[in-house]
Formats: sequence, structure tokens, C-alpha cells
Amino acid sequence: MSRKYYITEVFCEGPYSGNQLATVVDSEGLTHAEMQQIARAFNFAETTFYLGGSESSGFDVRIFTPVTELPFAGHPTLGSAFLIRNHIVGFETPTLTLNLGVGPILVSFADDGVVWMQQNQPSFDVGPDRCPDKESTASMIGVDPSDLDANFHPQLVSTGLEFLIVPLKNLAALRKAKPIAGMIQTGILAFCEEGYRASHRFAARMFAPDLGVSEDAATGSANGCLAAYLVEHAYPGKPEIDAVVGQGFEIGRPSALHLRASKREQFIVEVGGQVNLVAQGDWLL
Repeated sequence: MSRKYYITEVFCEGPYSGNQLATVVDSEGLTHAEMQQIARAFNFAETTFYLGGSESSGFDVRIFTPVTELPFAGHPTLGSAFLIRNHIVGFETPTLTLNLGVGPILVSFADDGVVWMQQNQPSFDVGPDRCPDKESTASMIGVDPSDLDANFHPQLVSTGLEFLIVPLKNLAALRKAKPIAGMIQTGILAFCEEGYRASHRFAARMFAPDLGVSEDAATGSANGCLAAYLVEHAYPGKPEIDAVVGQGFEIGRPSALHLRASKREQFIVEVGGQVNLVAQGDWLL
């Protein structure tokens, strides 16, 4: 039985940019092991499998890296929602819901082409038993402790998938980061308040070797954690953020991630980006 698949670029800035995503349609009947084999064959940061659904009940999607299944990830959410709306189901709607491992995630479609997702409420870990000190963090990503921002500290944050958020003092420090094999137990998002382009407020890099991703081109889940971190610590000087983050430049996949977040009684964390369809075909195995 052949199964149709699509390849999209998410958080793209033009052709051959953003984070690549493979999405397999007609996934009913595939076992967990078969999905994992297909994801390993594509060897993108993530591959998604569309299992059906409806506008009223939401659309069921599973997400795999080359080595494991994830309950949530950012660019797979946006890319899958874009395909469901425009190419799989094909209906005009300003919003739709994906049913993921973390529960329902609302996705909206702006008139300017940006696709947005609202992430779950963030959680923040504190204390030396969970958050490494600056010296240990610097060792993990191959920089000097003096390269870290002196005014803010590394912290584990999750909106469905946990990342260690690491504030660096400038773009030069970010560019020299290089993860040290065997030292990283969770995904790390290092960032600085300096962009690759004039339109970027921040720059970021994400490393997750234990998930089969040595460096990611654009990480919506991690940038949602970053947005929550910025608001929680009033990093930009106020408890809200509306900014663009550049990512993927060091690996030749320049990406732009739009962040909107605020905190009143609860957090509102949204991450958005452009999505392009670049290929489609039939999976024959």
C-alpha cells in the first residue's frame, strides 16, 4: 500500500530555509515501529504521521525524531496544520486543533501567511538539583563561563517538551557554541539579544543530540520556552514579548520564528512562522 507524503519548510525565510518536515498521510495501520523506521529513513529533525480527525474533534498527529516519539514539537505542529488545512482536508478556516501527545494544540492562520500555535502553560525548574550552574552549562556547549549573560541564569523550562534555556551575552558567544558529546541530557536552547538580521530581536541555537538532532534549524517548542523565560524574568524589561528570533544560520538553514507572550493570571505563549510546501510523493515500502 502506498502512502502519500509531503515535505514542508517551516519557519522559512525563502526557498531552502527553515526546518524541513516530512508528513505521511494515510498513516492508519502503521505500527509505532514502522513510524519510527520511516522517520529514521527521512532523517529530518521530525516526521509527522496524520491519522485523521475532523474540525470539531481535532486532527490526530504523531511526531517522531529519527530515534524517538515526541509528545510535542513546534515546527511539526505548524507544518502538519498547514498541510491539513491547505492540502489534506482542504477547507478555509482561521483555526484548527491538533491532538498531540500533550493534548490539543490550537493553530491559527494569519492573513500575512504566518501560522501560529498557542503552547501549553510553561513550567520552570529551579534549584541546583535540576538547573546546572553556569560553569557546568558552559562546559556542555563548549563556551567559557564568561560568555554567559551575567544578569540571568540557565533554567529548565517546558511547555510540553523540556529545554535548558541558556542566555549568552552576545552573538559572538552564540556562534562559537559547540555541544560536547555525552554531556547534554536534554535539549539546550542558547540565545542572545542580538540578531543575525536587522529584523531579528534575538538569535538562538538548539542542540539535542540525545533526540538524534545535533543542531536544529528552527525549534518552535524550544522558542516557546524561550518566550516564557523572557516574560518570567522580564528579560526585555517588561512582562511581555513580541519579537522575531533567528535560528539555523550556522547550519545553512536560516529561519525566522515569531514569538508573542505575556503573563497576567496565566501565560499566553504563541510561536509562529511561514510554511512552504516543497515536495510531495508516494511512500512505497
